[in-house]
Amino acid sequence: MAGPIIRNSNLQFFLTRAEEARVEGEAATLDHVRERCRRSEEAWTALADKARRSERLRIEEMERKAATAAITINEDDFEQEGPLGPHLTPEPATSGS
Repeated sequence: MAGPIIRNSNLQFFLTRAEEARVEGEAATLDHVRERCRRSEEAWTALADKARRSERLRIEEMERKAATAAITINEDDFEQEGPLGPHLTPEPATSGS
């Protein structure tokens, strides 16, 4: 698959950073520092949400492709074996003996 894949470790990193920003903001005594930490927490949380969504969509796409491939394989088998199965293919018609 092309492009980066967000893994659980990245998701955990985003969540950890959001928690760190929240804790730092709660401990801050200056309003502007609390506000900066709040914005930082929101940004890290948004990244975590996007990572979750991306991972969910990636899995759904993999499942869709696997299902499509399975259908294609089954159709190919059916065409190769014939409608009656691998050993029950219709006999070619012969003219009277």
